[in-house]
Amino acid sequence: MAKNILLINGPNLNLLGTREPEKYGSTTLQDVETAAIKQAAVAGAELSTFQSNYEGAIIDRIHNAKKEGIQAIVINPGAYTHTSVAIRDALAGVAIPFVEVHITNIHQREAFRHFSYLSDIAKAVLCGFGVEGYQMAVGYTLANM
Repeated sequence: MAKNILLINGPNLNLLGTREPEKYGSTTLQDVETAAIKQAAVAGAELSTFQSNYEGAIIDRIHNAKKEGIQAIVINPGAYTHTSVAIRDALAGVAIPFVEVHITNIHQREAFRHFSYLSDIAKAVLCGFGVEGYQMAVGYTLANM
């Protein structure tokens, strides 16, 4: 049975490649997703992707992941990292192991970005590695699921 991974990206990550390139680089979300799908395929796994600017849509996708047999989640919750108890509760509720990833080092940014509602229940947290953090998160997930 192939390993099934879900990559979730939260609000504004659809703007990767054009949004504040000095912070986020020029790589697009499509580039990130394509690379993650290929990385998983090489390892014999399946990876699906989802992006939404809406908290409820992300929660619904997490709930559906359980029904679909998703075995691990890689999530960049964007700004919801710092505000969403609901996404935390969804992840805890489905009990699917997940890795939290951030492109920038959230601890070098504004004080309100230093806290994550997800980190203490995540299997791992990556921040500050740029879009390479996604590759590291998928690699970790493949090796540890």
